[in-house]
Amino acid sequence: MTQLTRERLASGSLGVTHTPGAPVLPVTILQIGDGNFLRGFVDWMVDVANGQGLSKAGVALAQPLDQGIAGLLKAQEGLYTVLLRGIEQGREVETRRVVSCVSDTLNPHADWDRMLGHATSPALRFLVSNTTEAGIADVEEPYTPGACQISFPAKVAALLHARYQALGGADSGLILLPCELIEANGANLKRIVLEHARRWGLESGFAAWVEQHNHFLNTLVDRIVPGYPRDEAAALFAKWGYEDTLAVAGEPFHVWVIEGPAELAEELPLHKAGLNVVWTDDLQPYRTRKVRILNGAHTASALAAYGAGLDTVKSMMDDATVSAYLNTVMFEEIVPFVPLPEDERQHYAATIMERFGNPYIRHELISITLNSVSKWKVRVLPSLKDYVARFGEAPSGLSFSLAALLRFYRCETVAGDCVGTRDAGTYPIKDSAEALATLGAAWTAHSGDPKALVETVLADARLWGEDLTRIPSLAHWTAHHLDAILTQGMRAAMAAVPKA
Repeated sequence: MTQLTRERLASGSLGVTHTPGAPVLPVTILQIGDGNFLRGFVDWMVDVANGQGLSKAGVALAQPLDQGIAGLLKAQEGLYTVLLRGIEQGREVETRRVVSCVSDTLNPHADWDRMLGHATSPALRFLVSNTTEAGIADVEEPYTPGACQISFPAKVAALLHARYQALGGADSGLILLPCELIEANGANLKRIVLEHARRWGLESGFAAWVEQHNHFLNTLVDRIVPGYPRDEAAALFAKWGYEDTLAVAGEPFHVWVIEGPAELAEELPLHKAGLNVVWTDDLQPYRTRKVRILNGAHTASALAAYGAGLDTVKSMMDDATVSAYLNTVMFEEIVPFVPLPEDERQHYAATIMERFGNPYIRHELISITLNSVSKWKVRVLPSLKDYVARFGEAPSGLSFSLAALLRFYRCETVAGDCVGTRDAGTYPIKDSAEALATLGAAWTAHSGDPKALVETVLADARLWGEDLTRIPSLAHWTAHHLDAILTQGMRAAMAAVPKA
């Protein structure tokens, strides 16, 4: 079958939307993150703008870990397909585009010098990232000039220091657009970068340059991008007339909210390309809506649904027991506490439920479970606290989501990895080493006593940033639900969750 190459793409023989000529453009964007989301969101947007002649932005894509797809993408000349399908205003829509804005791919752990080459290029203007919620964390590590740093913020600190030493000056700063889903992602990244600079004893002029000449912008992203359409791949390739093992499937819906000076938008004019990119001086209302309703509903239901034997978000919506639980959580325990006008939050929630039921998206529940401890803290806990503030006790449904999380994290160590078990078989558990160790130790010590296990885990402020046993009735409800899950099974326990 025909392979993706820039020559074939430029010739028009592949019959797919693309940037005319499929040029290899100068790198103006350094991207740390090679996952489905950034490729199906940011890079897709950049390519759309390039295709309309609004920008000439090339992306250097760096995988954040030693394992990644940089080599595979390089072999495909930086090309891949973004397939968007969904329902909009009652109509089926589908678009397909081959993205060609990726001009270079690299593994910084193996080729740090090339990473530094991009970081110190005068042409570079933006640094984009998505390293999950756990990525923007202040982890102490020594400065290792000439070698790749371990944590993401340390990488950024080292790259900026190299740029400062090579270029300096007021005109050499970068615009940093972190896409990690944490509050004030740009401000937090800046804070940690400066803390690394202090601990490493870097010159004071560097800290002043970071403060005064670099823009760490808070951002909010929203698009469901489940990734490679594995089950349909053969049929799609036959239809397209070419093979693309790096294809990314996603939904048409998208929004990128960026909190920053409007004049910076002109340097990457995505908003002029018909894309839903919003520059604002306050993204908090957008963030609260998205994190609590979309992401909160995901996190509150995905682990429970997976434990009940389901594999995708769509199957969760089609399942009577799980969808009833989700409706209760969504419309009785989350939506009423989002600080927006009633009609706006209800409309957004209804849109989210439609997006969850998109028949073209195979969004694997197991992918949503990545780093669930930090996700639950960010996405679910604020709604739970607001419910408690109004009613004086924890909501049963969101408490059940915490019990389902604890059950999901019951695991055995196999070849150094944490492996859980459900009726359908085993599954991988991916989280920070601290979270896995803490929950593993709790299960070892209290596997026969749900109440003791819940109290031990909820009281651990290292996991949650506070002692959750202080929240009225949360430990009670969580222990009650965990006991039901262990004795009756996930589905039966979910069906028994009382409405708020």
